[in-house]
Amino acid sequence: MSITEKEIEKLNKSLKEKTPLEVVQWAILNAKKPVVTTNFRPYEAAILNVCSKALSDMPVIWCDSGYNTPNTYRHAEEVIELLHLNVKLYVPKQTTAHRDVVLGIPDIDDPKHKTFTEQVKLEPFKRAMADFKPDVWFTNLRKGQTALRDSLDILSMGKDGVLKVSPFYYYTDEELDVYLEENKLPNEFKYFDPTKVLENRECGLHTN
Repeated sequence: MSITEKEIEKLNKSLKEKTPLEVVQWAILNAKKPVVTTNFRPYEAAILNVCSKALSDMPVIWCDSGYNTPNTYRHAEEVIELLHLNVKLYVPKQTTAHRDVVLGIPDIDDPKHKTFTEQVKLEPFKRAMADFKPDVWFTNLRKGQTALRDSLDILSMGKDGVLKVSPFYYYTDEELDVYLEENKLPNEFKYFDPTKVLENRECGLHTN
């Protein structure tokens, strides 16, 4: 989407007054190839709900690292069925069993952790984005999650020219709890991300 930083700044002020669904609807009207990405972590059902409501066949890119908990996989299946999601699954090129033998899950301070993150998260994500070539990317980034995310807003332009749209950017966990309850959506808390370790650490997807 062709849009200037000044226009983004102006739009962010007006979109802050809109509901998440209205934000998504606005973005879809201005998008040619929108996608939403998910890993079915806590509160992901919220972004998936508004995206599927606004555009029922929107591609839902699920980059599955292969290290999700049984609970997360069950949650994913429940949400996919409930919202009739158009899921496009992307997985690492090497199986988890193979990687466990040759690499394992390196400690965050281990130089091999960068290789691990590239294999299980960044490469599948880059492959998905190369396949779909979106101009608008819906994501569930929220203010207060990390220092980087605090510097963003509802709309932010990536270095790759893809407009990132975060409809729930100003929502707190408590507000999302209410949203999920009102919309009768399940949540998931037994989520494990082997690339982050710390909750406030960026994994690399949102630094481009």
